[in-house]
Amino acid sequence: MLKKLLKSLREYKKDTILTPIYVVFEVVLEVLIPLLMSKLIDDGISGGDLNIVYIIGGALIVCAMVSLVFGMLAGISVSRASTGFAKNLRHDLYYKVQDFSFYNIDRFSTSSLITRLTTDVSNVQNAFQMVVRTAVRAPLMLITSIIFAITISPKLSLIYLIVAPVLGFVLIFIAKKAHPIMKQVFETYDDLNNVVEENVSAVRVVKSFTLEDEEIDKFKGVSNKIYQGFVKGEKILAFNSPMMQFSMYTCILLISWFGAHIIVSTGATELTTGSLMTLFTYTTQILGSLMMLSMIFVTITISRASAERIVEVLDEVPDITNPKNPITRVPDGSIKFDNVSFSYVKEKNKEVLKDINLEIKSGEFVGIIGGTGSGKSSLVNLIPRLYDVTEGDLFIGGNNVKDYDLKMLRDEVACVLQKNVLFSGTVIENIMWGDINASFDDVVKVCKLAQADSFINELEKGYNTHIEEGGTNVSGGQKQRLCIARALLKKPKILILDDSTSAVDTKTDKLIQKAFKEEIPNTTKIVIAQRISSVEDADKIIVLDNGKINGVGTHKELLKSNKIYREVYESQMKGSDDDE
Repeated sequence: MLKKLLKSLREYKKDTILTPIYVVFEVVLEVLIPLLMSKLIDDGISGGDLNIVYIIGGALIVCAMVSLVFGMLAGISVSRASTGFAKNLRHDLYYKVQDFSFYNIDRFSTSSLITRLTTDVSNVQNAFQMVVRTAVRAPLMLITSIIFAITISPKLSLIYLIVAPVLGFVLIFIAKKAHPIMKQVFETYDDLNNVVEENVSAVRVVKSFTLEDEEIDKFKGVSNKIYQGFVKGEKILAFNSPMMQFSMYTCILLISWFGAHIIVSTGATELTTGSLMTLFTYTTQILGSLMMLSMIFVTITISRASAERIVEVLDEVPDITNPKNPITRVPDGSIKFDNVSFSYVKEKNKEVLKDINLEIKSGEFVGIIGGTGSGKSSLVNLIPRLYDVTEGDLFIGGNNVKDYDLKMLRDEVACVLQKNVLFSGTVIENIMWGDINASFDDVVKVCKLAQADSFINELEKGYNTHIEEGGTNVSGGQKQRLCIARALLKKPKILILDDSTSAVDTKTDKLIQKAFKEEIPNTTKIVIAQRISSVEDADKIIVLDNGKINGVGTHKELLKSNKIYREVYESQMKGSDDDE
C-alpha cells in the first residue's frame, strides 16, 4: 500500500529527502543544549568562572539559533512535500477515475469517489507530513536523549528503559483498537456525501413535495452516526495523553528521588547538580518524543483507513481497455449483435439482455420500443463500449468493438443519454464539447438540425448566454436539443438518442427526425422512445421485452404481427383521442 501511494511523490522527492536531513541537525543541536547547560551550571556558575559562563552561554545561543534555522527549513520543505504529494495523489485518483468504465464507477458510487478525492486525501496528507518530519524527529530525539542520559548516569537511565517499552506497548494496543472504528467512520462519510449530493441536485423535487424536514432528519441521522463513531474512537485514543503524563511525572519523581539520594550520598562525585538538571531535560525530551510517537499513532490510525480506500481506487483495474494493436478507423455505421448477453454484475442469472441477435445497416434509422426495465438503454450502452458484453460479440463496421481504439470508437458513436447534462459555461461552449475545433458556422448548423437555433437566438445573449450548472436555467426540451446538437457536432457514424426527445413536443420531434433524414442520411440513427410517433417512420423498429427481442419490423409490420407494439400504439392513440 505504501509503495503504491509513494508513486505520487514524483517531483517532490527532493523536499521529502531534505526534510529528515534538516530534522537530524535540528535534533542533534537540541540534544547538545542540555549538556552545555550542565557544563554552564557545574563549571561556570558553581565554579564561579565568568569566562566559562560567557563561552558556554555564547555556544548555547549559537546552538539555539542554528537549531531554529534547521527547524524552519524542515517546516518549509515538509509543507512543500506534503501539499505536493496531496496534489499529485488527487491528480492520480482523478485520472484513474477517468479511465473507469460505468461498471467500475458503479462499484464505488459517485459520493464515495468524492470522499476519497477530498477527505481521504487530506487525511493521508496530514499523516505524510507527520511521518516525514515528526516520525523522524521523535525516534531520533528518543534514542539520542537516552544515549546521552546513559553517559551521564547509567543507573538512573534504567528508569527510561523500564517505562518506555511499557508505554510503547500501550500506545500500539490503543492504535489497534481504534483503527477499525475510524475505518467505519470514513465509510459513513460516503453516505453523508450521498445524502448531500442527492438533496442538492434534487432540491426542486424536495421543495415541490415539501420534504425538507425528512431530508434534514436523514442528514442528521448520518451525521450523528459519524459523530458517534468519532466519539467512540476518540475515547480510546484519549488514553494517549494521560498515559504520557503519568509516565512523564513518574520518571521525573523517580529521577528526583534517586538523583538527590546519589548526590547527597556521594558528595556530588557520582552525579552533579548540573547533571541532574540535564537528566530532567532529557526526561522531558524522551517522554515528549514518546508523546509525539503517540500522536503519530493517532494520525496514522485515522489515515490508514483513508489510505486503504485511496489504494482501493488506484488498484482498481478498468474492465474496458484498449487492445494492444487497436483499429483506429471505423469503416461505417453498420452494427451486428451476435448472441449478445449482458449483466451489470457479471452474473449469468442476473442478465438484463439475453441472446440478442440483430443486424443494423449503415445509415439506417432504427427505433427501439419497450417497457421500463426491458433493456433498451443497456442495449445501446454496449455500442460505444460504456459496458462490455458478458457473452457473445458486438460488431461495428464489420469489426469487433473490442478491437477498436476506445477514443476513436467513441468519437464515431455519439450518445445522447437519458441523464445527459449541460455544464456551467456559455451555450456555444457546451455544444463545442462535441468538437473543440468546430467553427461557429458548424455550431449553428447542428443547432438548426436539432431545432435549437430558434430558441438560442431568443436568449438574451444568444450563443453566448451563460448556462448554469446542470442546465437549470433552460427548460427540459431546450436542454435535450442542446445535448443533441452537441452530439451531432462530433459528425459521428452512429447517433444514439436514448429517450432524449421525451421533453420535446411532437411537432419539434418530427422536425428533428426530418432533419436527420435529409441532412445526415449516411449516419446510423438509433432512437429509443416511449412515443410511437417518434419511431414510426424508422426503417426498422425493435421491440424489447424482459431483455429479449420480441419483434423486429417496420411500423406497419409490427402493428400486424406484434402484440406488445400494437398494445402500446393503441393505448397511445386512445390517450390522444381522449385528449382531443
